[in-house]
Amino acid sequence: MDPYGLRRVVSPPGVLPQRADVLDPSLKLGDDELSIEVDALNVDSASFRQIAGVVGKDPAAIGAEVARIVRERGKMHNPVTGSGGMLIGRVKAVGARHPAHEDLHPGDRIATLVSLTLTPLRIDEVTEVRPEVERVDVRGEAILFATGLWARLPDDMPEKLALAALDVCGAPALVARYARPGDRILVIGAGKSGALVCAQARESLSGSGEIVVADLNPAALEALSGLGLADRTLLLDATRGVETLQKVEEVGGLFDLVVNCANVAGTEISSCLAVRDGGTVIFFSMATSFTGAALGAEGVGKDATLIIGNGYVPGHAELTLDLLRRHPRLRALFEQRYAR
Repeated sequence: MDPYGLRRVVSPPGVLPQRADVLDPSLKLGDDELSIEVDALNVDSASFRQIAGVVGKDPAAIGAEVARIVRERGKMHNPVTGSGGMLIGRVKAVGARHPAHEDLHPGDRIATLVSLTLTPLRIDEVTEVRPEVERVDVRGEAILFATGLWARLPDDMPEKLALAALDVCGAPALVARYARPGDRILVIGAGKSGALVCAQARESLSGSGEIVVADLNPAALEALSGLGLADRTLLLDATRGVETLQKVEEVGGLFDLVVNCANVAGTEISSCLAVRDGGTVIFFSMATSFTGAALGAEGVGKDATLIIGNGYVPGHAELTLDLLRRHPRLRALFEQRYAR
C-alpha cells in the first residue's frame, strides 16, 4: 500500500507529493489508487491571478502556461504561489484496494477535494480557458491516492455550480466551527469563499452579532449586501494596514473573528490589526504568508489565535452545497458569476 503516493515522487527523494518538484503521472495505476478522466481544473484564485499577471489576460496564453507547468511538474503546482486548485472529471478506474472501491465506479462524476499541488496530472489538450471563473477545461488524466478526498457531484445542481462551491468548501466549514452567536465578524474578500463565509456566518450568529465584509470591488460588496449576507461593507485595500485599522474603528472597533479570503498577498497585517485580543483570525487565502501573519501579530502585540485553513474540515463538501440549497439568492449569485 502507498496511501500517500510516495512512489510517484520523481524529485527530490524523500518528500511527500505536495512538497515534490516533479511527480510521475505515467506509472501504472496502483491497487490503492483511483484514476480520473479530467474535464476541468479550477485553478485557485491566487495562482490564476499570478499567471494572468505574467502572461497577460489572453485565454490561450493562460492555458499554455497551465499546460507548461503540468508538463514540467506532473501536477498543477504554481511555482510562484505554491498553490494549485482542484478538478472535476469522470472516474476511469478504481484500484481493488482503494477505499472507494465499493462506492465509486467507472463513469461516476466526482470532484477532488485535495489540492492539485499533490495530484499527479497529465494534460492532453486544453480545450477552453474561462478567466471569469478561473477555470481551465482540459482533456487529461489524474491520479487520486488512497488518502485523497473526493466528492460525488450532486444531481440537483449543475456541475459548474458544484465545482465553483466545492473549490472553496473549507472556508464556510471553518466558520461553522469557530463562529459563535453574538460575534462581530469581519470577512476580507467578497468573492466565492467570502460569499459562502458570510452565508455560514449568518446562520452561525442566529440573528445576533454583526457581519462586515471588506473588499476593493464596490460591485462585489453591493452584491453581498443586497443578499442580506452582510450588515455593513467596507471599501478598502487590505494590503494597507493603517487604512484598514482606521476603517475598522469607524465601524465599531475590533472584531471577534476575522476571516481572510483575499486572493492577493500582503493582507496578513490588516487581519491581525482588525481582531481583538483573544479573538481569532482564519486565513483561508493561498496568498497568505505564515511568516507575515505570525510576525505581524507579534509585531503589533496582538494576542489572537491564528488559524491557517488547510481546506479540509470533515463534512465540508455537503455543508457548502447545503448552503446553496438553503439560500436560493446565494445560489443565483454563484450561477451568475462563477458557474457560467
